[in-house]
Amino acid sequence: MTFSSRAEPLSISQLNLEAQGLLEGSFPLIWLQGELSNFSRPASGHWYFSLKDSRAQINGAMFRNRNRLLDFNPQNGQQVLIRAKVTLYVPRGNFQIVVEHMEPAGQGALKAQFDALKAQLQAEGLFAQERKRALPAWPTQIGVITSPSGAAIRDILQVLKRRCPSIPVVIYPAAVQGADAPAQLRQALDVAIARDECDVLIIGRGGGSLEDLWGFNDEALTRAVAACPIPIVSAVGHEVDTGLTDFAADLRAPTPSAAAELVSPDLSVVTQRLGGLHRRLRWVMAQQLRAPQERLRHLSQRLRSPRQSLEQSSQRLDELQGRLQRHMQQRLALVQSRLRPNQQRLARLSPERLLADRQQRLQTLEKRLPQPLLRLIQQQQVQLGNLGKRLHTASPLETLGRGYSITFKGEEAVRSISQLQAGDTLTTRLADGEVSARVERVQASDKGSAPE
Repeated sequence: MTFSSRAEPLSISQLNLEAQGLLEGSFPLIWLQGELSNFSRPASGHWYFSLKDSRAQINGAMFRNRNRLLDFNPQNGQQVLIRAKVTLYVPRGNFQIVVEHMEPAGQGALKAQFDALKAQLQAEGLFAQERKRALPAWPTQIGVITSPSGAAIRDILQVLKRRCPSIPVVIYPAAVQGADAPAQLRQALDVAIARDECDVLIIGRGGGSLEDLWGFNDEALTRAVAACPIPIVSAVGHEVDTGLTDFAADLRAPTPSAAAELVSPDLSVVTQRLGGLHRRLRWVMAQQLRAPQERLRHLSQRLRSPRQSLEQSSQRLDELQGRLQRHMQQRLALVQSRLRPNQQRLARLSPERLLADRQQRLQTLEKRLPQPLLRLIQQQQVQLGNLGKRLHTASPLETLGRGYSITFKGEEAVRSISQLQAGDTLTTRLADGEVSARVERVQASDKGSAPE
């Protein structure tokens, strides 16, 4: 790091960049365990949170390209185990961690148990290299300790059939997962040792979670593998998986298929030769590359990767979006406060309110009318009622009520027989309804009669 003189001061950005380089160059990827708090998921897909214990906390970020690989949904208050790099958020100068991997703390507890037992057995010399034995170049029979129905045995048999079909294979069946797995694996190993019919043994299974592979971390099984008088190859899970039997065995294979290749004829000689050449090549390359690597390490600390710049920019964008949202909310609240008096004035000038005031005024004026005028109105109302009764008395309907009727031909009232002739249809209206009739004949009230 180059410090500026008094005449050439550093800018804040330069200072933060130098501090970021120092932090990232001083700390490798580290494991941390703590409780999640202040967890947020903005629209960018990145995660921001605090990781804390009982005495301290640190800000953290996990960017979208990493958090989408997780198979669980982190929550506030959850204990997690993370792998992260220590860095500095340059725009604000905040010390933080950028998380590469996260898992529930329960898995972290199993890993801690695994590491503790591994350290104990290693201190006892159970994993010492001098205990390891070379595999036989030409085994007369190969034994396999695994589940007879799993994918691992199929892979092993397929590889052995392709590489050395003449060598017989003995399968010692055992459960490779669950609570009974350690005991069954130890029993199968005891059977293989007691029979002493194989020159080399393979013990293992296919891949899985840490819980699935936990049977191969059993202390008694690990000690039994280390004490096995027959050369043994451990192949637990995939290449990234590791069990304690891998350290105790004479050789660890990354997969069951690789274990079958390792016990195949002549492969051990080639492996040893290649191993020696590989070690020598690494030593020569290390000597030649030591100075350039040191120079490259120094330059890499000062060079910011595009990915890191993008992550910093993404975090800055999330911060600006949050500030914009808060500003818009404040601006909206200000406009609403200014609008409220106008709404109150508008309510006072409402037509409904003015109409109500006018109606109330009319009622007040009606109450204030002179009493003589009110009496005159009442007298006129009485007279109007009497006239209505008289008019009703003269009404044809009232006449019908006294037993009379009215006869119509169509819409015309019949007043004379001259209006009628045989075959006409008549309607007679009574007080309580109507009657239809047909004219059969017409006769005048004198002695003459109309033709029929």
